[in-house]
Amino acid sequence: MDNTKKPATIAAHAAGAIDAQSGGVVPALQPSTTYLRDADYALVRPDNIYSRADSDNLRQAEEVLRRLEGAEETLLFPSGMAAIAAVFRTLPNGGTAIVQSGIYWGTTAWIRDFCTRRDITLIEVEAEALATTCQSQAADLVFIETPSNPWLKTVDIRAIAAASNATLVVDATAATPILTRALDFGADIVMHSATKGINGHSDVLAGVLSTRAKDAPIWDMIRADRKMAGAILGPFEAWMLTRAMRTLPLRVERMSQNAQMLAEHLMAHSAVEGVFYPGLPSHAGHDIACQQMTGGFGSLLSVLVKGGREDALRVVGKLELFLRATSLGGVESLVEHRHTIEPHTGIPENLIRVSVGIEDIGDLIADWDQALG
Repeated sequence: MDNTKKPATIAAHAAGAIDAQSGGVVPALQPSTTYLRDADYALVRPDNIYSRADSDNLRQAEEVLRRLEGAEETLLFPSGMAAIAAVFRTLPNGGTAIVQSGIYWGTTAWIRDFCTRRDITLIEVEAEALATTCQSQAADLVFIETPSNPWLKTVDIRAIAAASNATLVVDATAATPILTRALDFGADIVMHSATKGINGHSDVLAGVLSTRAKDAPIWDMIRADRKMAGAILGPFEAWMLTRAMRTLPLRVERMSQNAQMLAEHLMAHSAVEGVFYPGLPSHAGHDIACQQMTGGFGSLLSVLVKGGREDALRVVGKLELFLRATSLGGVESLVEHRHTIEPHTGIPENLIRVSVGIEDIGDLIADWDQALG
């Protein structure tokens, strides 16, 4: 399949995946960890040596994502955090990293610990001050997340790329490559927790990195690190991910439509103090989101209910369709009281993070109305 095809076609055909041996229109699952050599000890398949380095199922899933991102190369990892770790392990001792504040707490906590142990200077900056800081501060790496989790802050990728000579890594998990192709806006590497919207069924743990330049020194280091450290996605998970991505554009479209309608409804509700969602004209990052998000604004939003902790917990407890669980981007709607999870981060006690699924929007709105009522 050529690279001129649209995302919906690339995804539906899994970038041309078939089972050549049987003629099946679905690629086979090949669980082998090691591969044959002939009598002269030459590999039967030169590209298959040992599954810690590669596998057919892994390559197929990576090819789908590579084409969706418009990347030169894509590498899958066993989790989003494993992908982030592979990036930061390229930093030299004594190096400098600029990292956006208020992003996913798991990322922030790991980066802080890692930089402390590696004597790396870590500069954490609010989204609004990132461009100015990047212009004035030399760095080896800049890491941003847009839209951010759970504040839904939107960062101008092109502006950050222009402001710094450092390697720019963008976590675009909340957008997926369907809504934002970060490489097109100047990012050097784009990262996703593929566990979330890319897989979308809450049954695969995976992370992914894609690069605009596969011959870049940092990418060589990442590729070598993944192989030697064994941070590889298993063939079954890769096969499941390929299967899930066939419906990725459809899922993202429906979830974005639902999230937009729910955000607008809740914004007008008398029991709601505010809604963070880049699709709302009142959102501080709405104009930027319109520039770099195509086809919608994603499934993630945060709601500030009127009152405090007990009021938020009461609403969360009364919701019936929105399942109380940690994650986002799945076909089922989820809800989480973030202050319970991370009370030390300054998250408001009345904030409820919402991941909107593909259910009927009338049912979702009715669920919130009864919970807020």
